[in-house]
Amino acid sequence: MLIDSFGRLHTYLRISLTERCNLRCHYCMPAEGVELTPSPQLLSPNEIVRLANLFVSSGVEKIRLTGGEPTIRKDIEDICLQLSNLKGLKTLAITTNGITLAKKLPKLRECGLTSVNISLDTLVPAKFEFITRRKGHERVMDSINAAVDLGYNPVKVNCVVMRGFNEDEICDFVELTREKPINVRFIEFMPFDGNVWNVKKLVPYSEMLDTVAKQFTGLRRLKDHPTDTAKNFRIDGFCGSVSFITSMTEHFCAGCNRLRLLADGNFKVCLFGPAEVSLRDPLRLGADDDALREVIGAAVKRKKASHAGMFDIARTVNRPMIHIGG
Repeated sequence: MLIDSFGRLHTYLRISLTERCNLRCHYCMPAEGVELTPSPQLLSPNEIVRLANLFVSSGVEKIRLTGGEPTIRKDIEDICLQLSNLKGLKTLAITTNGITLAKKLPKLRECGLTSVNISLDTLVPAKFEFITRRKGHERVMDSINAAVDLGYNPVKVNCVVMRGFNEDEICDFVELTREKPINVRFIEFMPFDGNVWNVKKLVPYSEMLDTVAKQFTGLRRLKDHPTDTAKNFRIDGFCGSVSFITSMTEHFCAGCNRLRLLADGNFKVCLFGPAEVSLRDPLRLGADDDALREVIGAAVKRKKASHAGMFDIARTVNRPMIHIGG
């Protein structure tokens, strides 16, 4: 079920728990907002767990909870507990903006959350308010420190780098890794519906790496796992590490092992591909596990060798990132 026509085994499922978010980041959500799916059309906790179990029993070893902002779901602790008890699941992760994470993380850890990614694109509070259209920078920093204090190692910090906004902060972000087990992940700016992507805003991996190498001696490449989306580095003497996610300039499609289940129950085999198939509809019509596996397997088999390239992606009708799940 999880092997595509190019022999790629998909062991990593990203589940979007909600389309709602407590921030309004420019690159994720259009300025006018997005139309939210009516609640009855979203997956219930039981439906999420049933579908997740189908994937895990077929070979998925890692689940990441995304959104929207996953921590705004009132039942996230219960969902985490049920997912963490799935036989065969090795990693239960979350990607969050960190606004409410600090107070929820101790309980989430008890419920089996094993890995944390926190999105933060600037260390300057005023710029944070500009990019997110909300206040909250200090709360995100508190969440990063709370994750470190609770023993998450590494605490991953995702930073989307945009020319004219935060490329001048790259070295400041690297400094976060000096004393703490933080993995800063610099992400190339990617096109999605409504985020006004422009190649001029893209800071390529080569330029980001050059910026870091000029400022910090002892930067060395680490050995990456074949399915890693990131190119990983460490600076001698630093506690943490630095990574670059090069989706636009050096794609990693050949090693892709990722699948996505959206909050409305649609199944997506490629972040940048428009193709989706509903798992919610057959589930609610009474399909048994074998029938659902057939739908999933057929979609995986249709997965293409690679995405279309950044200029074609920019012209392709896709959902806003808030709908797909970060």
